[in-house]
Amino acid sequence: MSRTLTCFSLVFLSGCLAAAQATTPAVEASTPAVTSAESPEINQFQKIEDSWSTAVNERDQYALELVLSPLFVDVSATGDITTRNQQLAQVVIGEDKTLHVSQRVITVRMLGDIAVANGTYTLHHKVNSAVVDEKGVFTHVFERLRGGWVCVNSQRTSVREDSNAKPKKQSGTESPFHIPLFGKSN
Repeated sequence: MSRTLTCFSLVFLSGCLAAAQATTPAVEASTPAVTSAESPEINQFQKIEDSWSTAVNERDQYALELVLSPLFVDVSATGDITTRNQQLAQVVIGEDKTLHVSQRVITVRMLGDIAVANGTYTLHHKVNSAVVDEKGVFTHVFERLRGGWVCVNSQRTSVREDSNAKPKKQSGTESPFHIPLFGKSN
């Protein structure tokens, strides 16, 4: 009897352990992860962003075609909307010889065959006759296509640097914000 009980206990415990190990990866796999700075996804998409920047900086139409999807739509920091063909035409025509872009990936979210990369950029270009360094953040949406990744959507937002900003006046109140109608006024 004790031998039967021992065998039953071993089979029962090994079955519990196998079930516990099988459920743990499923929970981890279902949670979308934001990757860290050292992740392989960030490194992979940084290489794609680097090839995009190099294609623009060297006015390489073919290299840019490899990065941008035929369905690509770009929304610039000024609100201009362009397609892939318009982006390629800008590279070929190359009216702005000072154009130079650099991009740095900060986070990547993998959503199956879709990836969303967020990061920062610096765009050196001409506005009218003045040369401007525009700094900002971007969101690029990529689609897995034929074993690689192509960008289907790009959104850029410039970050304004106010060099003439006055230092903010320190408030005597302890609250983190000020409601003009209800708080102290000077």
